[in-house]
Amino acid sequence: MFNAIATVSLRGTLEEKLRAAAGAGFASVEIFENDLIGSTLSPREVRRMMEDLGITCSLYQPFRDFEGMPGHLRQRAMDRAERKFDLMAELGTDRVLVCSNCSPMSLGERERIVDDFRELGERAAKRGILVGYEALAWGRHVFDHRDVWAIVEQVDHPNIGIILDSYHSLSRKIPSESIRAIRGDKIVYVQLADAPLLDMDLLYWSRHFRNLPGQGGLDVTGYVAEILRTGYDGPLSLEIFNDRFRSNSAALVAEDGYRSLDYVRDAALRQLGRDSPIPAPQPMLGAEFVEFTADGVSSARLGSTLASLGFTLAGEHRHKKVTRWRQGNVNLVVNAEPKGFASAYRTAHGSSICAIGVRVKDKAAVLARAAALGIKAYSPEGRPGRMAMPALRGVGGSLVYLIDDNEVEGLWAREFVALDAEPDTPIHARGFDHLAAVVHEDEFLSWQLYWRALFGLEAKAAQDVIDPSGLVHSQAMQAPDGAFRVTLNASDARETLSSRFLEQGIGGGYQHVALTTDDIFATAQALRDGGAAILDIPANYHADLAARFGFDDATIARMAALGILYDEDAEGHGYWQVYSRAFDKLFFFEFVQRDAGYTGYGAPNAGVRLAAQNRFRDDSVVD
Repeated sequence: MFNAIATVSLRGTLEEKLRAAAGAGFASVEIFENDLIGSTLSPREVRRMMEDLGITCSLYQPFRDFEGMPGHLRQRAMDRAERKFDLMAELGTDRVLVCSNCSPMSLGERERIVDDFRELGERAAKRGILVGYEALAWGRHVFDHRDVWAIVEQVDHPNIGIILDSYHSLSRKIPSESIRAIRGDKIVYVQLADAPLLDMDLLYWSRHFRNLPGQGGLDVTGYVAEILRTGYDGPLSLEIFNDRFRSNSAALVAEDGYRSLDYVRDAALRQLGRDSPIPAPQPMLGAEFVEFTADGVSSARLGSTLASLGFTLAGEHRHKKVTRWRQGNVNLVVNAEPKGFASAYRTAHGSSICAIGVRVKDKAAVLARAAALGIKAYSPEGRPGRMAMPALRGVGGSLVYLIDDNEVEGLWAREFVALDAEPDTPIHARGFDHLAAVVHEDEFLSWQLYWRALFGLEAKAAQDVIDPSGLVHSQAMQAPDGAFRVTLNASDARETLSSRFLEQGIGGGYQHVALTTDDIFATAQALRDGGAAILDIPANYHADLAARFGFDDATIARMAALGILYDEDAEGHGYWQVYSRAFDKLFFFEFVQRDAGYTGYGAPNAGVRLAAQNRFRDDSVVD
C-alpha cells in the first residue's frame, strides 16, 4: 500500500505539480485530465518526466458521461474510451476512473448501464486496463457506492471494479459499514478527502471546501478502516478541491498531504486493532512552561509586567540569562540570552513567545512519531548551559519542548537556582487554560493537521470572529481530557489584530496565554491592585450582559469595574474572562474561570475584546 495524490489537489502547472508530489515523497500520482490538456508536454514526455522523478501514474481521471447514453451517443462514448486508452498507454498507466454520469441525456436503465460496462470491460481487457466506476455524490442516476457495487457485481467482469471516494460517500452520510459488502480485490482505487461539516449543495461543497484527512469533520478514519477490513492493499490517494489550496504552495500541500495519509492509515489500523508502522500518539499531559524571548531592556520591562500579574521571580538559570517566573502551577521563562535560538527568534519576531514546554508520558515515542510523520525536530546539545530537552518545530518557527512527566521537578532543579522569595500577592493562577496562536491563512489547515496527527488533539467547532477590521477564522484544538488546549487564528483582512501581529514578525506565533483561576473576582481585583494594565471593556457590553443573563445590578457593576467578561453555554455552564493589555503590541494574557461543563473559549466575547484591543493599538508597552 502506498500514498498517491491527484494532480488537481496541487497548485501550478502539471510539471510543477509532479515535482511537488515527488518532493514530498509520493510514489505515484493521479493525473487529472485538465492538467494534461493544459500542459505543453506530450503524454510520452510526461511519462519520461515522471520516470526521472521516480514516480508513476497510477490512475488517469476522470472519464465522464459514459454509461447509459442513448443512440449514437453510446458509440461516441465507446470511441472516446478507446482514445483514452491510447493516451493511457503513452502515460504508462493501467487504471482509469469512470465517474457516474451527470449528463441530462443519460438514461438510468440498469440493464443498459450493465451492458455498457460489459462492453467497456471487453475493450479494457484487450489493453490490460482496469476500469474503476465511482459514484459521484451528485450523479444523475447513480450517486451511492452501494449502487455502484451492485452494478459491478452484475457486470461481473475482471476488468471492471469500483473506486471508493470518502467525500462522495460521507457527504451523503452513507454508512461506512456498507463497504463490508464489497470484495477487496474489486476495489480498483481509493480516493480520500475530508471536509468541514457544512450544509450546502454537494457539488459546490466538493469543489471549494474539500481538505486533507485530519483537517475536516468527516469520519475518514472509519471509512479507511472499513476499506482495510476488506483486504484492499492498493494505494490511498488524495483528491482535493479547495480554494485555499489553489493559492497555497504546492510543496506545503503535498507535504501535508503525505502526512495526512500516513496519519489516517495509522488511525484506521489502530481502530481495527492492527499493528501500525508509526508509533502510537502520546497524550499531552499539559503545558509545563511558556518561554518568552526579550533583550535586556525588554526583559526587565516584561519582568515588571509579570510581577504586576501576580508572578514571582522563582529562579535564575545556572548558566544563561534566563529567569523563571511562577504563579501556582504556571511557569513562565524569560530568555534574554544574546545568542542561540531565542536570540535568533527575537531578531525575527521581536519580544515574543518563542517556545512552549509540554509534559508527555514518553518523549522518545513522541519524537519517533514526529519523525514518521515528517515533523522536524530541534535538538539542542545537552552540555552545561543548555537545556537538554528535545524539541519539535512548531507554529511560526517556535519550539515545542518535550518533557517526560517524571522529569519535571528534576529539570527545574538542575537548570535553575531557586530563589526563596515569597509571593507578594496571593496565588491566583492555577494553571494554563489554553494558548492562542496566529498563523497565516495558507497555513491555517496545516497547523490543525500538525496537532491532530502528532498529539491526537480534537478539533472543536470552528468560529468566525468579527474583528472591527475584518473576519478572523478561529479553530480550537484540545486534548480529549482538556489537559492541553490551543486555538489557531487566521485572517485574510490586512488590518485585523491577527494580521497586524503577523506583520510585526516573520511568520506566525503565539499571541496570548490564558491562565485558569478559581475566583475571577478576587483575581481581577488583585490584578488592578498590583498595577496590572487591564483591558477596559465598554459599559454597553455589561448593560447587554445584564439583559442576556439576568445578573443583579451589584454583580454587573462589579464586573464592569473589574473588566470581567462572561459567556454561558446552553446548559448554564459559565466562563469568566479578564484580559491584560498587550506587551509591545505583541502578546497579552487572559485569566479565566471555567465551569467544569463549559467547553468553549468565550467566542461571543471575542468581538468585544478585539474592539477594545483595537482602541489601544497605538500603545507601545504595558506598564
